Amino acid sequence: MPNCKVRAQSLSEWFASEQGGYVLTREQEYFDRTVADIFGFNAVQLGLPAQDFLRNSRIPLRFSAGNHTGNAVRLICTELPFESDSLDLVVMPHVLEFSDNPHQIIREVERVLMPEGNLIISGFNPFSLWGMRRALGSKQGYPWNGHFIKLARMKDWLALLGFEVVGGRFAAYAPPLQHSKWLDRFSFMEKAGDRWWAVSGGVYFLHAIKRVPGMRLIKPRWNHKLVRNLIPASPKLGKGITQKNGQDE
Repeated sequence: MPNCKVRAQSLSEWFASEQGGYVLTREQEYFDRTVADIFGFNAVQLGLPAQDFLRNSRIPLRFSAGNHTGNAVRLICTELPFESDSLDLVVMPHVLEFSDNPHQIIREVERVLMPEGNLIISGFNPFSLWGMRRALGSKQGYPWNGHFIKLARMKDWLALLGFEVVGGRFAAYAPPLQHSKWLDRFSFMEKAGDRWWAVSGGVYFLHAIKRVPGMRLIKPRWNHKLVRNLIPASPKLGKGITQKNGQDE
């Protein structure tokens, strides 16, 4: 494991540290449990190719994509090279808080997801001990150089694009300590956090579904008497309309 005193040069490198491993364990548990119940044909993980958050997915075609080496597809997240309405599942582990244009990324994800497609997001919670560490300490190195996005703002972005949040949770309630032996001493905070201070977990997850309003043709209710009076019809045509409606003039 790398020395925790050395600033991580990437989020994957930070996940390999004792501090990052504490967060990674809880994120992997959530993704493993959630993706297992989602079905379809195509699934994409944006970013963090070293961590396989789709490993429990039953979707046959699944791959990682991003602008770093190690991804199966190299791309820019703000311009996804996929057809509209073509993906069943997109997972975004900590993509948005390290992007200059997070809202545009969500727009692109909404475009490529099929109607009723699933989106799963993980992000660092600014209203937590981890967020406090970032606010009061140095913002250099991962993950502290990211822009932690408020959960309420994230939900607003999703709602504006037609997503419905159907699930989520918080995790990583222990203080952002560097060594696992100290983190283990605060393991009791995981269960207590879910019960007593659920919104203060260091990491939050959101599971959203792309909703597309259905279109139904509404046929007018004809006033047949008015129609007969307005249309200058021949006697035969008028008789046909009358007979069709079961009326005798």
